[in-house]
Formats: sequence, C-alpha cells, structure tokens
Amino acid sequence: MSYLVYVLYSERLEKYYVGYTKDLDERMSRHNTGRSRFTSKGLPWKLIRVFNCTSRLEAIRLEKIIKSRGIKRFLEEN
Repeated sequence: MSYLVYVLYSERLEKYYVGYTKDLDERMSRHNTGRSRFTSKGLPWKLIRVFNCTSRLEAIRLEKIIKSRGIKRFLEEN
C-alpha cells in the first residue's frame, strides 16, 4: 500500500505543516474544515509538495527527516 508525505503552507500563520497519509483528499478535507486540531487555526492550508512512499515506515522516516531538517530548508534543498 502506498503512502504520501505532504507539505502544507498557511499564509495566515506563515507556517508549514508536514504529515503522511494514504488518502490525501480526505486528509486535506480534514485540515481545511477544522477537523484537525493542530491545523485548525491556519485555514486555509495550501498543498505545496507531495512525496510518494512505498510503505508506512518509509513515509514515517521521510516525515521525520523533513521535520528534523526544517520544512522550509528541506523544500529549498529538494
């Protein structure tokens, strides 16, 4: 089963958010309707980047790499 690692941006907060999912449409809906507690204050969120992963473990590892490097820095380098 493939997973997606995605990067969102909120102009309102001037912040990035990274996460992973199997269903990007459902996850975007949750983020942009306030059903995700962490992202509810930054509406609307724009999808900036998507990375395909072959497994949940690969997605978790990539998400961790992106967060540890800093989302903005990771995007600039990749």
